[in-house]
Amino acid sequence: MSEVDAETTVILEAPPQVKKRKTEREKVRPKTQPPYAVIVENDDFHTFDYVIEVLQKVFGYDLEKAFLLTSQVHNAGQALVWSGALELAELKRDQIRGFGPDVYAMKPVTFPLGVRIEKMPG
Repeated sequence: MSEVDAETTVILEAPPQVKKRKTEREKVRPKTQPPYAVIVENDDFHTFDYVIEVLQKVFGYDLEKAFLLTSQVHNAGQALVWSGALELAELKRDQIRGFGPDVYAMKPVTFPLGVRIEKMPG
């Protein structure tokens, strides 16, 4: 060994901690909102056919699913027919309320189907 090598002390330092950069997606991650339920209520005026049609047109449900939900509304007095973000739940509620008269009823039914939104437990 040379004299320089013997006297040279090399001090190795740990590399500085490198902070992991957050991606744009991680920086802008919104808080998850609890889902909201759209609940259709039973009444003695709107017909089965009307409720089935509303569920098919507003939610895009097939005849079988719309019929099962309508049966639940009739038998239990209400049914959760959809759940999701608050803004969409409000839109679906408003679409149901604005669907128009029940043309299947023997006597004119011009008032909207009962529907409400509830925050789901989360």
